[in-house]
Amino acid sequence: MSIRWSLVIPVKTLIAAKTRMAAAAGPYRTRLAVAVACDTVAAALACPPVARVIVVTADPAAAGPLAALGADVVPDPDRGLNTALRTGAAHAARVAPDDAVGALQADLPALRPAELAAALEAAAEFDQAFVPDALDVGTTFYGVRPERPFMPGFGGESRARHLAAGAKELCLPGLDSLRRDVDTPDDLRAAMALGLGAHTAAVVRELWPPA
Repeated sequence: MSIRWSLVIPVKTLIAAKTRMAAAAGPYRTRLAVAVACDTVAAALACPPVARVIVVTADPAAAGPLAALGADVVPDPDRGLNTALRTGAAHAARVAPDDAVGALQADLPALRPAELAAALEAAAEFDQAFVPDALDVGTTFYGVRPERPFMPGFGGESRARHLAAGAKELCLPGLDSLRRDVDTPDDLRAAMALGLGAHTAAVVRELWPPA
């Protein structure tokens, strides 16, 4: 029987989101942050192994649109990224104790459901596993099998941290959209080359109108 997943996606308060995009995005920065999170959540919800998406946020401006997409929104205790992820995982354990639990970054605007599904299928073979970001420094996905300890180590050089904790690094080909998180204008351009989700694409068309 295939494993079903609860995915936890943390979304910062919008005033703190995408600060490295501020110069390029200007007044569009908060709209861009919401759009990117919406595309990430929509892609996750469209992925067949994903039973539910749990968004952890303290910002009602993000909570409303994400709940409208079908995410289960829970309050962020505002004690850091990994605490937010553990809060979401605890909620997942209450509502679906037999499901695997994964953490997914909220800034994956090009995410393709099929690529996420491939990563989840591979992750299901290990007690804990992760997908590194495009720079092989950070992490975009971390997950554990049902009833295994959920010990995310996101932030900074999290790839090394997850490796040191014994998580299996998933080095599958064809996960470009899952590995392409967006923090800078160059990241966004790289995501554009992969193909943005509809929400982000709409904001980008206003931000950078076609010539």
